Amino acid sequence: MSRKALVVGEVRPIVHVGDPVLHHPCEPVTRFDDELAALVADMFASMYAAEGVGLAANQIGVPLRVFVYDCPDADGEHHKGVVVNPTLELPEVGERHLDPDDEGCLSVPGQYAPLPRPDHATVHGYDATGQPVTVEGTGLLARCLQHETDHLDGHLYIDRLPAKRRKQVLAAYRESHPSAIADKSPL
Repeated sequence: MSRKALVVGEVRPIVHVGDPVLHHPCEPVTRFDDELAALVADMFASMYAAEGVGLAANQIGVPLRVFVYDCPDADGEHHKGVVVNPTLELPEVGERHLDPDDEGCLSVPGQYAPLPRPDHATVHGYDATGQPVTVEGTGLLARCLQHETDHLDGHLYIDRLPAKRRKQVLAAYRESHPSAIADKSPL
């Protein structure tokens, strides 16, 4: 069955780097209702339309602490879900193993850069109905959990890059997207 099978939400445009909604921490969700369920459905539809593996609410212009994901772990097993009001837990510094792979982002389309991240991550939060959830990830799923939580904290993956590499990525993005909003966020 396709990742897009049974998607009922509306595809919304993805917000790109430079838009203020991406550069500020998101607000906690306080109501687990039909409006939240509709947002989650729209997020899945938007993520699949953009061919992503994760999407934070602020990437479609909604400044709430919600993300969706559908991606494999280090063993190739697919995981799909939603996390509301996530808190990220990483292994202690001495126990971390870094995954040096490239990272990209639907909000900085077409650009990738190596970004070492811990190869194991856990998020605690709630599902769309308000039930507690814990998602433990390895491989790409671990990267996704960290990446999406960063979004909700007002950070893009490029904010974690060395300044010179970040400038290169942004220059390449602007060159490939001439009508792009100029990135005014601090280095």
